[in-house]
Amino acid sequence: MAYRVETDLLGEMKVPCDAYYGIHTIRAAGNFPVSGMKVHPALIKAVAQVKQAAALANMGAGLLERKTGEAIAAGAAEVADGGLADQFIVDAFQGGAGTSINMNANEVIANRAIEFMGGNKGDYRLVHPLAHVNLSQSTNDVFPTALRVAAISMVLELSETLAGLQAVLQAVLQDKEAAFAGILKLGRTEMQDALPVTLGQEFSAYAEAVARDRWRLYKVEERLRQVNLGGTAVGTHIWDMSRQQSWLSGPGRKRDG
Repeated sequence: MAYRVETDLLGEMKVPCDAYYGIHTIRAAGNFPVSGMKVHPALIKAVAQVKQAAALANMGAGLLERKTGEAIAAGAAEVADGGLADQFIVDAFQGGAGTSINMNANEVIANRAIEFMGGNKGDYRLVHPLAHVNLSQSTNDVFPTALRVAAISMVLELSETLAGLQAVLQAVLQDKEAAFAGILKLGRTEMQDALPVTLGQEFSAYAEAVARDRWRLYKVEERLRQVNLGGTAVGTHIWDMSRQQSWLSGPGRKRDG
């Protein structure tokens, strides 16, 4: 197997020439071999969407040359569509508040962008994982934002799957509530007979539980839309000259629904 040599503050490491990940990813995989489980595809997709949105914001702010920004956005879009999934090798359980997956994504997207620009993997003079792909960002705002975006996509998928079923179940329970309104029985508390209740009242409680869960699915998706992107390391927006909050009402919001 052929290798390229990459360097960081700790020294040099050999990286397989055909790998889109780089030295930071290899170090992270070695530092946290916790479970053998890979990062969930929905989270990888969300991280890539954040990187794509950041590239567009940085281009719009004049912080990235258009050629570089477009290459990064294209690489991020490919990852978001499920491409290069085998290049995400870090463990699902990791220290550093998500630094491992953030750097894995930075390197994969950077090397794909380098190829789009006609270069070879590892030639970070063209596209650098930190200076370009991670520009105006920190793991501390990228990772929680990606978690929320991933959660939103999964909640929406769950809501779509359950919507019809929940409505039917609630309606059936409400029908039984009416049908059983005149049937008197003893309630049960702590495995003992308690006060009287109608069977219809019991089914009313069941119907209300389903209705409440339908409402919760709606509200949790709404509240997840408040994201951290643009806060950078400690929530003060320092080093975010692109003001990525505009993503919420711009291209990123349209992409993510």
